[in-house]
Amino acid sequence: MQQSIPKRILPVIVFAQFAGTSLWFAGNAVIPDLVVELQLNEYAVGYITSAVQFGFISGTLLFAFLSVADRISPSKVFLGCAILGASANALTVYSGSLSVLILVRFATGFFLAGIYPVGMKIASDWHDMGLGKALGYLVGALVLGTAFPHLVRFIASELPWRVILFATSWLATAGGVLLYFTVPDGPYRSKQSIFQPSALFKLFKHSNFRAAAFGYFGHMWELYAFWAFVPIMLTYYNEMNPGSGLQVGIWSFIIIGIGGAGCAIGGHRSLKSGSKRVAQWSLAISGLSCLLSPLIFDLAAPVFLMFLMVWGFFVVSDSPQFSTLVAASSDRDYVATGLTIVNSIGFAITIISIQLVNMLWANLGSPFVFLILAIGPALGYLSLIQYGKNPK
Repeated sequence: MQQSIPKRILPVIVFAQFAGTSLWFAGNAVIPDLVVELQLNEYAVGYITSAVQFGFISGTLLFAFLSVADRISPSKVFLGCAILGASANALTVYSGSLSVLILVRFATGFFLAGIYPVGMKIASDWHDMGLGKALGYLVGALVLGTAFPHLVRFIASELPWRVILFATSWLATAGGVLLYFTVPDGPYRSKQSIFQPSALFKLFKHSNFRAAAFGYFGHMWELYAFWAFVPIMLTYYNEMNPGSGLQVGIWSFIIIGIGGAGCAIGGHRSLKSGSKRVAQWSLAISGLSCLLSPLIFDLAAPVFLMFLMVWGFFVVSDSPQFSTLVAASSDRDYVATGLTIVNSIGFAITIISIQLVNMLWANLGSPFVFLILAIGPALGYLSLIQYGKNPK
């Protein structure tokens, strides 16, 4: 029977998740300034974003191997990583070269491994029922956290660019402190679910697990590359349409942040339609957006912005549903292993897609490069069709 949960628990976890993950794209929000400050080339977007992704993968795997969140109170892990991640993020200000910049962004990503996944674990420690809906809110918080630096950029446009990095660092620290002092270990916390690399091949023998995992991989091929290039798309639109004057910071926040509503609404919808159906619709609409994207830069600004908002809504609304499907299709003893492996491979795929789009954009400078993102949703959709057909 579900125990009574204090009303503050989920809102605090959601806020802390939002605050901590604001570190993720803080470097991207100040890329134009970093390019000038460090005299970077046109590949800077890909380098900075991929450094964070690679750091996150490394941190996730190490934390899983050491069972950090099982050996230590998850709230303590979250607090420590929030402070260390915030410190690494602030050090971005003092990067004197591209190599140092990549190093501090890698460190930021590494400590995000103790924020995003650990926040989800804390939520699961408090929810025996209704976890899917809770995860919808948590992934929504990740989306808003990802978008938040762009909002700070807009609000503080007259202030030095360093303010954005310091503001997100202070916010992340505040989130970690708040969670530590108000959210104790949950009643369903268990130390039984540990990372088991030997179970990897056993997991992928299950057709449902393969279908969910490869569906997620297709989703990740598109997601972070889209987020990384939203400001680039807006800037390109301004260049192609002199006088449009779109505010890149605020519209980047809206287009990325609207995905938070997509996650929450998708979570509620999954209670009626099921996670598979929600994920399929999300993949179909975001994939269609990829295919149509080269045509939108000649449209009127309101239509252009509406298109990007629809894309931003559906590009991530399937993310919590994939976590649900992966967990549901994993052997009970290997749920943590399944989620860890699938997330790690998924984030590794984002590095490939980001670097590929980055290279093509740097060499071609054409919106037709975004067509390559459609590969992910297409393959993900085809994979997900097999989910549930043969449970063994």
